Amino acid sequence: MERKGSEKNRHEGKADQTIHWFPGHMTRTRREIEASIKSVDGVVEILDARVPASSANPDMDWLTKDKPRMIVLNKADLAEEEATRKWAEHFRRRGYAVLIANSKTGNITGAFASAAKVLLADKIQRNAARGMATQIRLMVCGIPNVGKSSFINRLAGGKKAKVEDRPGVTRGKQWFTVSEGIELMDTPGILWPKLGDPTVAERLAFTGAVKDQVLDITALALRLCEFFVDNRPQALTERYKIELIEGEQPIDLLGRIAKKRGMLISGGEPDLDRCAIMLLDELRAGKLGRITFELPLD
Repeated sequence: MERKGSEKNRHEGKADQTIHWFPGHMTRTRREIEASIKSVDGVVEILDARVPASSANPDMDWLTKDKPRMIVLNKADLAEEEATRKWAEHFRRRGYAVLIANSKTGNITGAFASAAKVLLADKIQRNAARGMATQIRLMVCGIPNVGKSSFINRLAGGKKAKVEDRPGVTRGKQWFTVSEGIELMDTPGILWPKLGDPTVAERLAFTGAVKDQVLDITALALRLCEFFVDNRPQALTERYKIELIEGEQPIDLLGRIAKKRGMLISGGEPDLDRCAIMLLDELRAGKLGRITFELPLD
C-alpha cells in the first residue's frame, strides 16, 4: 500500500494538466523593436528547428512592418534532418530567405552573408547602379532560448553577446559587426503576450523556451513520456534500457525510469521530480535523439 502524500499520489493525473504561462515583461522589448525597425534593412528571425511553428512569433509580421526577412532554423542538430528540410522548403515558398544552423559547430559566416545578400539583392543592385557600397543592417529577433546570442557570437567570431542556457538572458539592444558590410542588432527574446494554445505552450516548454520555474516540471515530463510512447518508443527503450508496457500510465513509466537510474526517496519510492528534471535535460541535450515535434501542414 502506498503512503499518503507519496510521489505518485502527489502527481497522479498531472499529465492531463494544461500549461499556462503569461509573461509580463515583454512590453519593453516590443517597443524597442517598433522603435528600431526603421533603422534596419531586414529582419533575421531565429526559430527552433524542433518547433518552427510554435517558436514563430505570430506578431512578427506586424512588429517588423513587412521588412525583408530571413528565417534561421537553429538547433538543427537536435531536429530530424528530413523534417528540417521540409520546413526550409515551407518558408522558402513563402518568400523568406532560409538558413539552417546549429549555432555550435561549423563556419556559418559565409552562408549567412550569402543569404543576407540574396535577401537584400534589390537594395544592393540599386546602390551598385549609383556607384555606392551597401551596408546591410539586420535586426535579430526570436523567442527566448532559441540560441540568438550563440548564433551572433559565431558570426561575430567570438563570445561577444552574453550567452546562457536559460530563457531571457539577453538584455537590451546590442550591435555586432559579423562580416564586412553586415551588422546585426540583437534584441531580447520576446514571446507573444499570451500563450493561448496549450499545444504550443507545451512544445515551447519541452524545448526550454518557457522558464522551468513557472511550470510543473513533473507534469511536463509526464506529457513528454506520452509523446515518446506514441511517437518514439524506441528512444525511451534504448536510452533507459526498459521495455514499454502496453497501456501503462505515464506516471508509472516515469517511475520505472527513475528506479532504473537509482532515483529513489525514502521508502524506496521513485523520485519523480528528480527524474522529470533529468528527462527534460536529456531531451534538450539531444540524448534522446533528434526530435521534431511538428511538421508543416503544406
